[in-house]
Amino acid sequence: GQSFRLQQPQNKVEVTAGETLTLTCITSGGGPLGPVRWLKGWGSENKTIYDQRGSFPRVTRVVGESNTDFSIRIRDVQPEDSGTYYCLKFSKNLHGIEELAHGESTVVSVRAKPSTPVVSGPDSRVGTRQPVPFTCTSRGFFPENISVKWFKDRAPISAQQPQITPEQMKSSYAMSSNVTLTLQKDDVRSQLICEVQHPTLAAPLRGTYQLGEVLRVSPRVRVVNDSRSSIKVNETVNFICLVEEFYPGDVEVAWLENGVVIKELNSSWLQEMPGGLFKLTSQLEVQATEEKNGSLFTCRVLHDGQKPISVDTTLWISVPAK
Repeated sequence: GQSFRLQQPQNKVEVTAGETLTLTCITSGGGPLGPVRWLKGWGSENKTIYDQRGSFPRVTRVVGESNTDFSIRIRDVQPEDSGTYYCLKFSKNLHGIEELAHGESTVVSVRAKPSTPVVSGPDSRVGTRQPVPFTCTSRGFFPENISVKWFKDRAPISAQQPQITPEQMKSSYAMSSNVTLTLQKDDVRSQLICEVQHPTLAAPLRGTYQLGEVLRVSPRVRVVNDSRSSIKVNETVNFICLVEEFYPGDVEVAWLENGVVIKELNSSWLQEMPGGLFKLTSQLEVQATEEKNGSLFTCRVLHDGQKPISVDTTLWISVPAK
């Protein structure tokens, strides 16, 4: 027994997630009867990775029936497989089995790719010229050195250093990066891009966010009527409400006469403009009866659940002297 030797030659092993990890353990000099085991960790925190008599679905012997080569393979390695591994030889005696020898530790690091970055914005829409926070997150990567770049369309945006924190098993990391933008009305079709680079990646990973998902552009509202210099009794007058340059296209228009909603149908046309903003034209026909002289007509616009916008105009009729 004194000539028995157990060699565990690998001090450190680095492997990429999804690959097969090989851990080497060789014995020489014969030695007494007794099993060989592989442990992850030492002391009370250890976990049996392989035992000759157990069932370990991901673990197989490199040389199945060898009495000297107890190397193992662990397939489909994941970040949680990172840790320190030990090969142990036990000897049988009258009292059971006891440890005879163990190898030097093998420290295993599992390189893992980051998840595709996800960009998130506010829970509700935000108007123009207001600062808007956005966050980019990615997780599950190892080692921890990761870089993040932000772009609005193709233009780079300056951002603070990302926050990197260990995940639950402390075998991988998570990243969070923040940026603040002030949105403009021409950002309806722009996109925000978060680009992540990591040693495990051949090319950067990108997460995108369409700024139109969070942007609100409030409309400009104006009312125009017939260009006639004078309107006679019983003529038909067309009032036109122009609702311009708004986003999203969720808009309601109501006409009021002296503060009372007009129930008659009016005609409305919604158009999407080349830049992605919307325009709506609403037309109201009014019979210019003598009783309506001096009446106040209001175009009331309700856009995206915001406070109504109202614009007034007065109907003046040329009434002949009696």
